[in-house]
Amino acid sequence: MKLTDFKALTFDCYGTLIDWESGMIEGLKPLTERAGRRLSRDDILEAHARHESSQQNWTPGRRYRDLLPIVYKRLAEEWGVVATAEECTAYGESVKDWPAFADSAEALRYLKQHYKLIILSNVDNKSFSFSNKKLGVDFDAIYTAEDIGSYKPSARNFDYMLEKLATIGVEKSQVLHTAESMFHDHAPANRVGLASCWIYRRHADQGFGATMHPGDMPNVDFRFDSMADLVKAHRQELGA
Repeated sequence: MKLTDFKALTFDCYGTLIDWESGMIEGLKPLTERAGRRLSRDDILEAHARHESSQQNWTPGRRYRDLLPIVYKRLAEEWGVVATAEECTAYGESVKDWPAFADSAEALRYLKQHYKLIILSNVDNKSFSFSNKKLGVDFDAIYTAEDIGSYKPSARNFDYMLEKLATIGVEKSQVLHTAESMFHDHAPANRVGLASCWIYRRHADQGFGATMHPGDMPNVDFRFDSMADLVKAHRQELGA
């Protein structure tokens, strides 16, 4: 199997192209700076993962920017901090400030020359519009949790994506699902039979950060520590 075997790259966005963990840490400072105990970066991210995943299960139809305020409220309760409604709302709107990884935009510009580029994200459309500006590329299709009415790792999201990809001339065998999260992306990609590429942004860190533990580790067909490394490998294939 080679990178050049595929026609389309389907991307998770947050954690893969956008540095959501740094965005979360910054957006949660009003809570973490008032918490009565020291919280490490991973303490914060892992707590966020628990509450976010739980809330997505309970309210799968809620838009991400409306779901994050509830996560903020649950974190405040867990850490013994009083949070105002205004703080909760501000956190829901903070996605627009989450930074892109330094290599994302350049890598996407290169890959656009060789693939159709598709987003499959747990975000809402308005929040993604801000992230899209940071990524600097026109995606061929954008499928969000707001469009679908459920959140990854639900198979519904992948089934929806594959149905809609067929309308733009992309078959399942031509798709390489490209993502960081084992829980949200690679495990369900395995279940629906998609080839997958792991962008292991957390290769220097322990644990799973802002995503839940996937249980048994999924299989991946490619692994790179960055988008820049993916581009390098693609160029090497073309050169060979």
